[in-house]
Amino acid sequence: MGIINVTPDSFSGDGLRNQVDAVEQAERFVDEGADILDVGGESTRPGSEGVPAAEELRRVIPVIQRLAACCDRPISVDTSKPEVAREAIAAGATIINDVWGLRQPGMLELAAETGVAVCIMHMQGQPRDMQQAPAYADVVGEVRAFLAQRVSAAIAAGIAESRIILDPGFGFGKTAAHNLELVRRLGELCSLGRPVLLGASRKRTLGELTGRTVEDRLAGTVTMHTMGVAQGASLVRVHDVAAAADMVRIVAAVQGRDWQRPPVRVMEAGAS
Repeated sequence: MGIINVTPDSFSGDGLRNQVDAVEQAERFVDEGADILDVGGESTRPGSEGVPAAEELRRVIPVIQRLAACCDRPISVDTSKPEVAREAIAAGATIINDVWGLRQPGMLELAAETGVAVCIMHMQGQPRDMQQAPAYADVVGEVRAFLAQRVSAAIAAGIAESRIILDPGFGFGKTAAHNLELVRRLGELCSLGRPVLLGASRKRTLGELTGRTVEDRLAGTVTMHTMGVAQGASLVRVHDVAAAADMVRIVAAVQGRDWQRPPVRVMEAGAS
């Protein structure tokens, strides 16, 4: 999953300010092996404040429209606002990637009504305060329980189980120790029976472990994602697609399986 940040304040410094840059980046990502393009118009970095729906729509809708017209990859909209998701789906998105885990009023119903795929993420707190004092008795058990509950809620709302992806929320209300434990025990989350997405790309934990700045965390990102894929992750969300694509091919080869496409078909949701 290649990240298309249409924001001026992305933590990773890769925010794109216009449609042309976004389309060029998306085309490069496709050439490098991206299977999904994830478009977001609101930064969810630690300490960030939200943006109004109108501004988020202004940022993402023209980009999604252009990508839908020129790229042959499924488009994910990274949003927690039902009104933004609805317009994004009309523009061509087929996946809702929601850091709030479809908890905002109306989001479950919208996903069920439109038949799109969903990525349900765990987050303790909210972006502006989630890293102030994250605490768990058992981070994996608590994240697993939350994701299991949200899967049940999604299915009860009418979302097909086959269209659900799970994301443990690496870096969202977790310390470095929490993040490492989640990756170490990722198989426990995979046991829920849905594809698991891991998004560790360039995040603070990698800097704490290596001392590297945001722009110099490619090796750390690939290493963390390699560990995640080896533990069962089906998708990785990345800023650097070429390196990630090489990594999953090599892991697949070592494991004796074919990974020309990810072993998850929910990305096709909404196409029929």
